[in-house]
This record gives sequence, C-alpha cells and structure tokens, in this order.
Amino acid sequence: MNIKSYMQALGSQAREASRIIAAADTALKNSALLAIAEALSHSREKLLAANAVDMQNGCANGLDAALLDRLELNPERIDAMIEGLQQVAKLPDPIGQVTDLQDRPSGIKLGKMRVPLGVVGIIYESRPNVTIDAASLCLKSGNATILRGGSEAIQSNQAIAACITQGLIEVGLPETVVQVINTTDRAAVGELITMTEFVDVIVPRGGKGLIERISADARVPVIKHLDGNCHVYIDDAADLEKALAIALNAKTHRYGVCNAMESLLVAQSIAAQILPKLAALYAEKGVELRGCEKTCAIIPGANAATEQDWYEEYLAPVLAIKVVDGLDQAIEHINKYSSQHTESIVTENTAQAERFMREVDSSSVMHNASTRFADGFEYGLGAEIGISTDKIHARGPVGLEGLTSQKWVVYGNGQIRQ
Repeated sequence: MNIKSYMQALGSQAREASRIIAAADTALKNSALLAIAEALSHSREKLLAANAVDMQNGCANGLDAALLDRLELNPERIDAMIEGLQQVAKLPDPIGQVTDLQDRPSGIKLGKMRVPLGVVGIIYESRPNVTIDAASLCLKSGNATILRGGSEAIQSNQAIAACITQGLIEVGLPETVVQVINTTDRAAVGELITMTEFVDVIVPRGGKGLIERISADARVPVIKHLDGNCHVYIDDAADLEKALAIALNAKTHRYGVCNAMESLLVAQSIAAQILPKLAALYAEKGVELRGCEKTCAIIPGANAATEQDWYEEYLAPVLAIKVVDGLDQAIEHINKYSSQHTESIVTENTAQAERFMREVDSSSVMHNASTRFADGFEYGLGAEIGISTDKIHARGPVGLEGLTSQKWVVYGNGQIRQ
C-alpha cells in the first residue's frame, strides 16, 4: 500500500463529505446516530469475535493488564457504546445557533453563528469505544472525521467501522463522513497530521508520549492536553469535613485518570490540624505521601518530596503535599507547577474562592468540589472527545461545542456604508 496516496484519498473524500454533513439537518444526523447504534446491536457477535483476536494478539505481544482491560470489549461495553450514541442523539444540536445579536447604528443586525470545524482527525490508543465516541460527536457537530486507532485494536476498530458505515448508508449520508484508517503503518499518522489542505484540526487521545509526538510533528492545529497535574488547595477558612471528603475523593476515587488530584496544598494555619487526619485516611487506601519539610514534620511517615514531584502526574496511589503560607503562595505554586488541567480550592471565604478562580490559570477551576468532576459527562456535555489545556477556542472537556467554531453573520435591509 502506498500510504501517502491512501491518506490523500481519505483526506480528499473527507473534505468532500464535510460539506455534505455540514449541511445536514439535525433529524438526519440523529437518524444516522441511531442507525449506527442499531447496527452495533445487530453485530454484537462480530464485534466480540474481532475483539477476541485483538485480545489474543495483545496477550501474545505482552500488553500489561491495564492495557488489556482498556482494549477489551464485552457485552456491557457494547451496551455503553449504544447508549452513548443514543445520548448524543438527544443532545441539542449546536450547528446554526445564532447568538450575541446586536443592532448597530448603521441599521445592520450583527451576531455569531455556530458552524462545524470541517474535517477532524482523531488519533487514539487502546480503547475501541473511542471510535464510537469520536464518530458520534463529530457527526452530530457536522464534521467529517478520519479516525486512527491503536494497532492493538485494529480488528475491533474495523468491526466498529463497518457498523458506522452501515448506519451512514442507511440514512443516505456518504460513508466517507466517518473514515477509520485500515492500516497499522505509523506513516499514516505522519501523513494525517500534515495534510493541511484536507484536515482542519487534530485531536490526540492517549499517553503523554503520543501527544508530545503529535504536537511536535503536526502542521495541522492540535487540541490536546499532555498531562493532568491537578491540585486541591485547603484554605485556612475551609470547612474541615468538606476538605477531608474532597481531598480523599480527588485522590483515591480513581488513580489512573487525568482529573485525579496529584498535589495537595494546605494553608499553614490549619496544617497541623488536618494533615494527620488526611494521612490516616490515605494510609487506609495505601497512598504514598511525599511532602515538603513542614509536611514531613507533621506526618512522620511521609517521604521527602523532590522538585520533580511538584510537576508529576503519578496516575498511581502517590500524592505530593506542600504546606503553603496562604492563598498567594498557593496560586503561585499552582501556576508554576500545574499542567493547567483542573484545580480546586476548599474554603468558606467567598472572596478567597473568587480570587483563586480568577487568578489560577487552568482549564477548570473549582470551589468546594473534587477535581474528579472535570469530565464531559459531569459537565453535561455527553460524551467528550478529550480535554484541552490549550488556550484556543476549546478549553477543558471538549464536547459538541468544542468541535465547532463561530462566524459573524450580518442581517441588513439594503444598508450601504457611508
């Protein structure tokens, strides 16, 4: 296979299809989503058989237990994919919405209309369900998409792609609205991320190494986040019961997720009161604590933190703890070491909370809530295509609206400029 020719053909077809799906009305897009869901339901045995091949190959290639778990499809996960399609079909369609209407002195009326981005390239690893998440969000938001899953899931993704194609054809949309790359050759990724004439944006989903490579080599704009070094700051005006619950949940609800707390900051005035209680709770969960000098003096079992610990995304039962003078030092620390994902302040002082939320430079900032809420589903976006820590139009969890842009619209009645 000539990879360059193959990818150029995919890109050209996607560009043509993008104009058709951009003009599709809400009813047609929803019909396509439901037809894909029906195709998945009727193809359960084929999906499980294809996934069994991937699982067998994964075991033979030495994939670890965590990757195999992400790779596996089972009846419950197929049900979840079907439910996800149905949920996206129920979401409001952002395309064509006109907002910010205002009358100008010239007599024209000015506003902004929400429109698709065009062609979205999505590169992801392991989880076959991402194929459905990505396809459904792109379709509903009026975008064509080119999907490139991990080589370890090639059989599963091709089986899912067949269901997507079937659903699109059934409702009269081009099958090229959603194209799943059918080769594991890495050169396909290199082509996808540099086809500026065909692709409008790239969304990488996966480990830090993948995202760093894509960001470094892409010529197409990238919506990304590299890691999730999330912070909780317990202020001197915190309700300690709330603080205990939030700090425990943010760290231990799930370890291997990007919105888990990795660093805990505690105001010095309450550190001696709350840290021993937190240490006991973390000990029950088997969490290793790494702290500054003041933390280690209060928690004898804590290990000394290094400079690197303040930058670290552990994705494991490990937590860095620093005692800070107060809000100023907390904000300074977060803005220096954070990955700009999600930060939370626990305080009953509204002015302190408002200042924290205004001055902390991250994609999500929270008051008296666990960082684990930084999620598309929890934000009411339905499925998310990823989380962006960039400062472009899409920031934080990226749902339907994040896959759109806006253009100015002007309504006149014969006005000419004087």
